[in-house]
Amino acid sequence: MTGHHLAQLNVGTLRFPLDDPRMDGFTSMLDPINEVADNWPGFVWRLVGDGGNNATALRTPLGEDVIVNMSVWESREALWDYVYRSGHLDVLRRRAEWFDLPKGPFQVLWWIPAGHIPTVEEALERLERVREHGPSPEAFGFRDEYAPDFVTP
Repeated sequence: MTGHHLAQLNVGTLRFPLDDPRMDGFTSMLDPINEVADNWPGFVWRLVGDGGNNATALRTPLGEDVIVNMSVWESREALWDYVYRSGHLDVLRRRAEWFDLPKGPFQVLWWIPAGHIPTVEEALERLERVREHGPSPEAFGFRDEYAPDFVTP
């Protein structure tokens, strides 16, 4: 095990309520895609709600119509492989069916000490940092490459 892991948060503003039939394509894929993530090489942890297999019921200060997805991975490569080399890519390609187009950054990555489980509040602070100041070693996106050198185990 290395001394650091990669945390990620992405948010989406729902086009329709989750129980709307127009969301069936998304909601029907949640459990299978989460199972793929849970078993993907390099997966460490993901946010789930009370008694559920996902966090879609969790609400944040971002709004009642915004859902969050948060997870931790052993490396950037592990997360990249899951996002772009699994069935998750099919869901990603269909994002506009279920979510409003983002008006700014909707994802943030940041390095954490191995064993640390980030809070939603921590993740939202990182997202706000990217939105206000752009990418940095403390908060960045997939297009940015920052080494975890500053993370202390």
